[in-house]
Amino acid sequence: MMLVMAEPLPFDAIAEARRQWHERWPQASTSMATATAAMRAQQIVLSAVDSVLRPLGLTFARYEALVLLSFTRSGTLPMGKMGSRLMIHPTSVTNIVNRLSDDALVTRNEHPNDGRSTLVRLTPKGRRLAERATRAVNEIHFGIEGLSDAEQNTFIKLVRTMRLAVGDFNES
Repeated sequence: MMLVMAEPLPFDAIAEARRQWHERWPQASTSMATATAAMRAQQIVLSAVDSVLRPLGLTFARYEALVLLSFTRSGTLPMGKMGSRLMIHPTSVTNIVNRLSDDALVTRNEHPNDGRSTLVRLTPKGRRLAERATRAVNEIHFGIEGLSDAEQNTFIKLVRTMRLAVGDFNES
């Protein structure tokens, strides 16, 4: 499935911005173009993924939470671990879990060993929806169009290098 965007521009807006930037701040023009390209790629991917998740009543954030829970043996994780693994703020986890709970896709349970922690458990309905949604996003290759497997792997390596440089994770 090819994502159809709004009316395409008659020129590459990022290349033009880079040209303009280079006239004023040549030392930063490549960084600006790289950042802008990364943000535009994120918009394109998110739009494609959202287009197949929306009919299922999901956002990408809620989908990620369901899949994360489905990856565990028990279908259960403490909310704090969900936040760190999804790389989001605790408030965002609470909002996501609230919405999933309202739709009976997860339940909240007291942690048996830690009274300060809440466990989130995937329901059978949530597991079925996660499987349906995964088939949908896999079918569109997560919105990645026009890149070979080798190019995708290069992209992953480049972004990983950047993530390491800013301390996004510890390399083991």
